[in-house]
Amino acid sequence: MASSYSDVQKAVRVEKFRIWFAWVSGGVIMAIITNATRNVSVVSVITEVLFFVLGILSTVAAVRMTSALNRKATTARREVLGNDL
Repeated sequence: MASSYSDVQKAVRVEKFRIWFAWVSGGVIMAIITNATRNVSVVSVITEVLFFVLGILSTVAAVRMTSALNRKATTARREVLGNDL
C-alpha cells in the first residue's frame, strides 16, 4: 500500500505542475495577444475584457482542480497511514 500512496503522491504532483504550467502559459499567450492588439482601439478593449474574464475563470478552475487533487492525496494518505487528520 505504501507504494500506492507514493504513486498517488507523484501523480498529484505532476498533475498540479501541468495545471499551473497551463495556467501560466495561457496567461503569457493572452498577454502577448493583448499587447499585439493594443494599437487597434476597439479590438484592444474587447480582448482586454475577454482575457480578464477568462483569466479569472481559469484561475478559479485551476484552484478547484488543485484542491480536488489535494483531497485525493489526503484520502490516499489516510488509507495508507490509517490516521484521522
